[in-house]
Amino acid sequence: MARKPSRPKKAPFRTDPKASRKAKVEDTEQVIEPPVTTNGTADEAGSKPAAAGGQAAGDSGTQPLGAAGKLEPKGGQERAALSTASASSGLLGSARSEANPVSAQGEKAAGSVKADDVSPRGAARSTSGEAAAPATRSLPASGDTRLQGRSAAAPGPKPGVPVEDTGIKATPEGGAKNPSEPAATVAGTGQKGEGGSPVPSAGATREPGKAASPEVGQRAPKPPQKARPLAPEPAPSTAGPEVDRLAPEPLAKEVPLAPEPAQAESVHVEEPVPEEEPRAPAEAIPAVAARPSLFIVHITPEMAPVAKVGGLADVVFGLTQELAIRGNHVEIVLPKYDNLRYDHIYELHTVYDDLWVPWYEGAVHCTVYFGFVHDRKCFFIEPHSQDNFFNRGSIYGFNDDVLRYVFFSRAAIEFLWKAGKHPDIIHCHDWQTAMLPVFLYEFYQRLGMTHSRACLTIHNFKHQGVTGMEVLRASGLHQPERFFDYDRLRDNNNAHALNLLKGGIVYANFVTTVSPRYAFETKDQGQGFGLEPTLHTHHLKYGGVVNGIDYEVWNPEVDRYIPVRFGTESIDRKYDNKRALRHRLMLAENEKPIVAFIGRLDPQKGLELVRHAIFHSLERGAQFVLLGSSPDQRINADFWGLKRMLNDSPDCHLEISFNEDLSHLIYAGADMMLVPSQFEPCGLTQLIALRYGTIPVVRSVGGLADTIFDKDHSDRPLHERNGYVFQNYDNRGLESALGRAIACYYNHPQDFRELMLHAMRADYSWNHPGEDYLNIYDHIRHK
Repeated sequence: MARKPSRPKKAPFRTDPKASRKAKVEDTEQVIEPPVTTNGTADEAGSKPAAAGGQAAGDSGTQPLGAAGKLEPKGGQERAALSTASASSGLLGSARSEANPVSAQGEKAAGSVKADDVSPRGAARSTSGEAAAPATRSLPASGDTRLQGRSAAAPGPKPGVPVEDTGIKATPEGGAKNPSEPAATVAGTGQKGEGGSPVPSAGATREPGKAASPEVGQRAPKPPQKARPLAPEPAPSTAGPEVDRLAPEPLAKEVPLAPEPAQAESVHVEEPVPEEEPRAPAEAIPAVAARPSLFIVHITPEMAPVAKVGGLADVVFGLTQELAIRGNHVEIVLPKYDNLRYDHIYELHTVYDDLWVPWYEGAVHCTVYFGFVHDRKCFFIEPHSQDNFFNRGSIYGFNDDVLRYVFFSRAAIEFLWKAGKHPDIIHCHDWQTAMLPVFLYEFYQRLGMTHSRACLTIHNFKHQGVTGMEVLRASGLHQPERFFDYDRLRDNNNAHALNLLKGGIVYANFVTTVSPRYAFETKDQGQGFGLEPTLHTHHLKYGGVVNGIDYEVWNPEVDRYIPVRFGTESIDRKYDNKRALRHRLMLAENEKPIVAFIGRLDPQKGLELVRHAIFHSLERGAQFVLLGSSPDQRINADFWGLKRMLNDSPDCHLEISFNEDLSHLIYAGADMMLVPSQFEPCGLTQLIALRYGTIPVVRSVGGLADTIFDKDHSDRPLHERNGYVFQNYDNRGLESALGRAIACYYNHPQDFRELMLHAMRADYSWNHPGEDYLNIYDHIRHK
């Protein structure tokens, strides 16, 4: 027999085969370790709203949020952040025990998230302008046997891609494997082992559970080679199907069927890659608890861009996308206004043509439509009533607004019940839908909707839906003495009135507001507008989650509304947008900074300080730009008078209206963004400004205090300081912060540039808020 030239001698055997296999797995696979919980047991206290009796419903005994914890994937290839906190400010550390009852124990039920459950963030999500690495594992090269014995999971639907059948609830991940999937085979034999493991070829048999020993006259098998990296290396091409690449290389034809003792040392064998013992996949990769896929329905009066009045619309738009990206089935229910932006609704069609909603002593006939709004699955309810609820040309501003939205709440949950939809979570927003938890636990739970849990988010406590007894008769709540109880819907300040927002707080399983600081202020600092006693009663199910912004919309690297796109690596291009802004508003071309204000002209926004800031900026050598309007004509008239007064100034422009594309240009071209609010639940203006490198000048209140940290006086690290902050609501406080910002721009331009970079690198996407809301959902769905 002709001899083949022998291969170079390779590394010797490891003394411990198990240690060898363990090292191979650790070298080749990215392992996500489960999070470490701070306590051993979860708080089991908590309750649902009571259907009878005097006990306040949903007064659950939860635990406060713990310190934030993140799980860092190995090697930076995957991101599966498991944030257990709602707040980013240090202040919440002392207030979480009262205001944020989502703890590590509450999250224990959820476990940790698989890497495949978290969609990768694209370049639009990255604050550095670089695309995030896909959260997937590379297939092994052709000689790698580490995945033998497992069949590849059938590809599921991509997160965020709409499902065709709109009436069927999405099933959680982790179902049965694809029965049509071929098992791994041994190359050259066509035989299969248990679970798809390769069967050893003739002459190399072994007993299960024992390591293979070399035959007499054969050279001992090669030791396990150092694992190939996950990144593909140059290798011989394989033309077979995917499963063939998982099988070991075939033995060379020259291998003798029987060993020849006399020529043991001279016979060369083409050595295969050593085979591992058959074992369960769980032994190779530590088990990681998967967060189940939830069926979540948002009931809301607004959603951008089809029906937008304020920040509520942007929050619903961004949060629903984040929840869908994380593998949940998300649907949204809205009124069908006659002024919807139909150009953003795709495939609008009727899905339920005969919905009868109980109303007074009869019922109102409704039609339900379905359509996609930028990949979000939306249902629109159109009532056919003489009251003409939603065909009035605008969303709010009518004397019967309370009745209109009480009807919408009843119609929304009636549709869920009649259509057979039993969501895990019904998420309501503001007073307009606060009656939905009341209807759920007073009517529909006894009709079979026992699985659903209600979460209420309050975006602004100033508007509460205070009304009279008429809503009880209209909606079918025919027990006035029951609902006029202080433990239910009776207003805290008016014994003859009902408070819809209070009813939502009492009946919901969990209540959130849009920042931890605002949750503390509304409960303990008199900003609850009369609901402070109710919040104290239900403080164990009350907390704050800071809003995020959609980086696919508000991102200077991809923004289609600005003439020149830029990022942290090309920040000088921001000044091209500054020149474009001056050209559009006919401002003087000079070296002055531009101070801007964007928002509703509402007393909440600090209009007295805005007016003072205009003149102070001009005195300090800056330009000023304002974009906004008010539903109050007196306020509009006041600012129109101010506009005429300053019309001849080359350094000032007041735009008393709202223009979407102009707002993008102002964010991109201005140097400073003024937010001097009297109170601010969260605020999106300062978050958007950060993304565009426009330095916020804000009052330390609500969400502004949770997100903006003063350059000169904050105790945060330097790279986390991102703006200028003042405390008191007066001219002196405003002048201090705004004056320091303008002085830094002129006297320390390099420091101001560094501050711009810090602002742009801050991450206020929906990533962390989305995780916080999922923790809340997991907490309440077991109650």
